[in-house]
Amino acid sequence: MVRILSIANQKGGVGKTTTSINLAASLAAYKKRVLLVDLDPQGNTTMGSGIDKQTCESSVYDVLTEKKSIEDCIVTSETGKYHLLAANADLVAAEVELIQEIGRETRLRFALERVSDRYDYVIIDCPPSLNMLTVNALVASEGVLIPMQCEYYALEGLSALNNTIRQIAKLINPKLKIEGILRTMYDPRSGLTQAVSAQLRKYFGDKVYRVSIPRNVRLAEAPSHGKPAIAYDKNAKGSLAYLALAGEILRKHQITNDDKGQ
Repeated sequence: MVRILSIANQKGGVGKTTTSINLAASLAAYKKRVLLVDLDPQGNTTMGSGIDKQTCESSVYDVLTEKKSIEDCIVTSETGKYHLLAANADLVAAEVELIQEIGRETRLRFALERVSDRYDYVIIDCPPSLNMLTVNALVASEGVLIPMQCEYYALEGLSALNNTIRQIAKLINPKLKIEGILRTMYDPRSGLTQAVSAQLRKYFGDKVYRVSIPRNVRLAEAPSHGKPAIAYDKNAKGSLAYLALAGEILRKHQITNDDKGQ
């Protein structure tokens, strides 16, 4: 059964796109069938997957506005070994066009249902704001993976996002929950990092992934080459961290599936 996960945090610069690309590639490396959805009009996930956003004939904009079927818009990332729903600046117009539409929050969910049997995982990279695009992602998902830096203001933003998740779960998508919290740009030598980590574990317990993502030059360089880190330098600390994250997620889901089967 497909797992649909949104990568979300309304705070920018926390590693959403890096996490989306590298988690998708790492799951693919574990032989999982993966669809990565770029829901950010900046199209950084698209470019980081080796797809030129400027020359895309079809994108997630066409899916949300029902101009094309999702099957006709999916492309393959050769560098990441996963499928991709690309994004570019056209996506800005989707929000405006959807304002008057009935069922605008469910466009992505219904589109993904058409292809759900083809994938083990759908990863959705959300824009850094709680807008209609993010709402579409959360309505389509069963879990939200939240990347965050271990700094004071990050906790404030996490509280706001948690409230949004609860509201959407209450009103539209009762399956929605926090899948996990991922500490990014992690520096274990920092006292603040340790303090924030302790706070996260106090409030969210085992929702905080054991794996953390270190600051890593190779992670930063890889997108400019249109590659996930594991395709750019598979032995880099950042690459190994995302492979470990994928392994942790797969183990958690295996345990959940085993529990359901009992």
